[in-house]
Amino acid sequence: MWITFVTMATAMVCLMGVHGDVQPQRDFDLQRFAGKWFRVGLAYDSPGFTAPYRDKLRVSMGILNPHTNGNVNLTMWTQRSSGCRSKLYTYEKTAIPGAFTYFSTRHNKVKDITVVETNYNEYALVLKHKKMDREYTQVALYGRSQKVKPEVIQKFRDFATSHGFPKDAILTPPPAENCPPSGR
Repeated sequence: MWITFVTMATAMVCLMGVHGDVQPQRDFDLQRFAGKWFRVGLAYDSPGFTAPYRDKLRVSMGILNPHTNGNVNLTMWTQRSSGCRSKLYTYEKTAIPGAFTYFSTRHNKVKDITVVETNYNEYALVLKHKKMDREYTQVALYGRSQKVKPEVIQKFRDFATSHGFPKDAILTPPPAENCPPSGR
């Protein structure tokens, strides 16, 4: 019994190291956060993701539309080898402003989304967390344009490494060309 308790307590402490100490942006304002964002940086702790996809990853664009009930629709356009693809995500608000959940049909799991830091008009640091066969965490850097200041990229890198991401798992992909197609 004691061994089970110690094992469970140790596991909880380890899990809290990446996700538990992260709090959402203080006084988060969903209306100011709405609009067009570009995912210009990504840190992901899944070894199966970064190696095969590192050279294929491009900046993605998203439009965030809040609902009056506090939920959010996010339409993301991502460049794939088969062309530009869009996907709609519905984020449900939680009791904590800046923290959301959504159901991943791909993984058949609920994921947590936390807006960790934003100045609303230039950048945002967003953490995504999910439990599957183990804990997975992703940190994304979003910008209002496809290019952000070097000091913002450094802030993103520092945040990711301070949360245990190895440097080779932190990516800043090149811009996508014509994704979404012009006119959208």
